[in-house]
Amino acid sequence: MTVRPRWFTDTKPGHSQWYVERFRALASEGADLEGEARLVDAMVDRGSRILDAGCGTGRLSGALHQRGHDVVGVDADPELVAAARADHPGPTYVVADLSELELDGEPFDLVVSAGNVMVFLAPGTEGTVIERLRDHTRPGGRLVIGFRREQHYPYAQFNVDLRSAGLSLEHRFATWGLDPFTPESDFAVNVLRVPR
Repeated sequence: MTVRPRWFTDTKPGHSQWYVERFRALASEGADLEGEARLVDAMVDRGSRILDAGCGTGRLSGALHQRGHDVVGVDADPELVAAARADHPGPTYVVADLSELELDGEPFDLVVSAGNVMVFLAPGTEGTVIERLRDHTRPGGRLVIGFRREQHYPYAQFNVDLRSAGLSLEHRFATWGLDPFTPESDFAVNVLRVPR
């Protein structure tokens, strides 16, 4: 890894532990943390192989595992992966940079990247990450990528990168609850298809 992800360079010291504690607190308060999992679960057959790219604390990986899927969660931050293993056991968790992702095994039926992962990547690696995620997805499979509007990775560049990777955009929503996307939307959930 030649350039460090923004997750490490654009955040304050202690950010990872703050993030872990934030989601532990939300869970203990009974917050609904499974919106992404409900959408992904509805898009695949039971027992599907799913990659949670940028899994963070494992809340999405854990929820998908509980729904009967074979889940692998990957994150560049070892603190977050340690929390995922402790708080959401069941999935396989791997510490790896998504721009260098090389997982063994069968391709995934679906790859999901939630939690603004795309805006925390190393600058200039976004297109490479999309290609790596595509390469880990079976022909005809889907990628579901959600991230906020951000100046350093605008949606127009994302559109260029997904076309360069040979992916087609099937749907774009403004929320994980499928609210319509508009030019003013501050968030996009993108459903992409790998060609057969």
